[in-house]
Amino acid sequence: MQKLPGWMKWCLHSPKFALLLFVALCAVTATGASQLYFRGDYKVFFEPDNPQRKAFEDMQNIFNKSENVSFLVVPKSQNVYQQDTFELIHNLTEDAWQLPLSTRIESVSNYQHTYAEDDDLVVTDLINEGQYTRSHIQWVKDVVKSTPEVDGRLVSRRGEVAIVNATIQLPDGDQTKEVIEIADFARSLEQKYEEQYPEHDIYLTGMVIMNDAFAVAAQNDAQTLIPAMFVVITLMIALLTRSIVSALATLVIVASCIAVTMGLAGWAGLFLSTATVNVPTMVMTLAVADCIHVIVSFRQFARQGMAKHEALTESLKVNTKPIVITSVTTAIGFLMLNFSAVPILADLGNMTAVGVMLACLFSLTVLPVILNLVPMRVPATKKESSSRFERAGDWVCLRYKRILPVSLVVVVGSLFFAGNNELNDIAVKYFGQASTFRQAVNVQEETMGGMSNIDFVIYTDEEYGVNDPQVLDKVAALTQWLNEQPEVHHVTSFSDTMKRLNMNMNNDDPAYYKLPENKETASQYLLLYEMSLPYGLDLNNQIDINKSAVRIVAVLDNLGSNEFTAFEDRARSWFAELAPNLRLEAASPPLMFAHIGARNMQSMVWGTILALILISGLIIIALRSWRLGLVSLLTNLIPAAIGFGVWGVLSGQINMALSVVLSMTMGIIVDDTVHFLSKYQLARKMGKEVNEAVIYTFTTVGQALVTTTAVLAAGFGILMLSDFRLNSDMGALTVIIIVAALIVDLLFLPAFLMWLDKDKRNSRGNEDELREKN
Repeated sequence: MQKLPGWMKWCLHSPKFALLLFVALCAVTATGASQLYFRGDYKVFFEPDNPQRKAFEDMQNIFNKSENVSFLVVPKSQNVYQQDTFELIHNLTEDAWQLPLSTRIESVSNYQHTYAEDDDLVVTDLINEGQYTRSHIQWVKDVVKSTPEVDGRLVSRRGEVAIVNATIQLPDGDQTKEVIEIADFARSLEQKYEEQYPEHDIYLTGMVIMNDAFAVAAQNDAQTLIPAMFVVITLMIALLTRSIVSALATLVIVASCIAVTMGLAGWAGLFLSTATVNVPTMVMTLAVADCIHVIVSFRQFARQGMAKHEALTESLKVNTKPIVITSVTTAIGFLMLNFSAVPILADLGNMTAVGVMLACLFSLTVLPVILNLVPMRVPATKKESSSRFERAGDWVCLRYKRILPVSLVVVVGSLFFAGNNELNDIAVKYFGQASTFRQAVNVQEETMGGMSNIDFVIYTDEEYGVNDPQVLDKVAALTQWLNEQPEVHHVTSFSDTMKRLNMNMNNDDPAYYKLPENKETASQYLLLYEMSLPYGLDLNNQIDINKSAVRIVAVLDNLGSNEFTAFEDRARSWFAELAPNLRLEAASPPLMFAHIGARNMQSMVWGTILALILISGLIIIALRSWRLGLVSLLTNLIPAAIGFGVWGVLSGQINMALSVVLSMTMGIIVDDTVHFLSKYQLARKMGKEVNEAVIYTFTTVGQALVTTTAVLAAGFGILMLSDFRLNSDMGALTVIIIVAALIVDLLFLPAFLMWLDKDKRNSRGNEDELREKN
């Protein structure tokens, strides 16, 4: 039996002074939590040098920024062409200019319609105040149906929904404060107009609202999941250990780990996000697992008649090595999230890794100090629990030859179903159906198509190059090609505007609805039109100041990441053949999310490989056995295979959060294996036969393994209650893998050890003895 380090002995012999140092440490470090702030904008998911983010930001620097708030006006009559709806749209359009940081408001009301009157070009709003007569409504309807820039973009093609879209100029850097302010003002307008026009529903969508939804999701999780976790953990520990004192002592350790972790994060200059807001839940769960091992062993030794101090000492002797190993391996798993292409997932890994190591330190020092100081009574020895696990060990030893082939079938089947999984990141569907943003997205998807868009920019690299008829022909060709694609619902293109102007300047003759024939004519039309536009409705969102680049916006279905990137590649390839002398770039927030999932999965492959190497090497060194190290490697891979196999049956959709689960859980699932193998190795060194060593291991560590797995499953299961899909899916898959790890460690691992270590000469006799016992 190993000896306790001197500092651990000092904690047990000087508990009051140790506790005082602990309180001082917590007080100093926890104050850093006041430095934490929250960022809810979608850009926290992307590194500053992310190619898609850079392309999008470059595009925004050339054209007007495209962050927006969209009001979906949905009449209950399913018809926007009526008097009260026109009045609502007109008034809402005027009020929307009051949105903070708004630079442009677009709707069917203020759409700049052009037509010829004698030799003049008339530019006018489609709906002015008081223009709600039947004849005017019919005229607007006819204009909308003949205007591609409006039909399907500002009014749905079936006429059941209209949109008032506000373009927002958000500042660079942390936008959380501005986003919340804008979203709150938008909701006040939504409430105002729903009260004034009760026959209408209004929904809010747009990138600003999605940013706010990220913040709301994180806030809801922090307010509900963490308190729920504290309640569940307290009840579970009290029930499983049958000790209120043990439960309260564990809560002290848990709360301290969280406070110090968040305090250190604050001092390090980190911020909270939809990912890192879950750090307290994860640290809490992992800290409890360490405490459970110490408490269960302590109570087992106390029931054998040992004094409290002696029982604590023995508990630390048998648990220090496995707890340190499992803590380090768990920390390694989380640190591998630094390979993630998503910065906030790397922050999640670093913060949780710190929390795990703090939990290791506190559970081996402060927890015994608390248990030593507080009065507590341990009931007399109860044989039921140990005999239950002893019978389980007997059962596995007798049937190991059946368990192994069944395990092989399960693994092969899991690998087969794991092939059903595919990357599929749809940012707007990260939110649960209870989210008002998700509800708005569903309405928009049903009536207008998806909220996803790709902005294509054609660069001519020549001043006034966009007025060149050859360039305009290519713009028109790309516009037509995009409109023909089944995924596309609407295309906003400068070529449509030029066609309309050409028709207007030729007495509205439909035969002239085509592009101007020469550059000079196109330039004149464009200049005349721009001079007639009111403030905030210029063409800077479609063409740059030098008239050298033009932007085409395609609105698509809410596609999965693979489909989205495939569409982008298809468009690029088609245009490269059409116009090899022109440069085409594509960017948008949905495109950024579509790419990040694949990039994250690729980067995490190396993180997972490194985690496997480091964890296996650490176990080999700690157990001083190549054979047991390799056994642990096999045992740790099987739960992951089972987990992703089950996920392939249940869902099959892998988002950016699930792409890091394997690396993250690799360290967690090692816990059970290390505790099992360390006890098994100890029994073998005591001279026990293989089957005796397996039964001894079941008896000494079985209850702790089941207890910690139950706590871990409950902890990560709390994440499943989140309305934010990245969190709920990560929680669900982690629970599946953790439960699979327990089953593998209690069935496959001992059966494999029986086959690997069995003394052939005594195998038959031992099996006969076991049968006689049963």
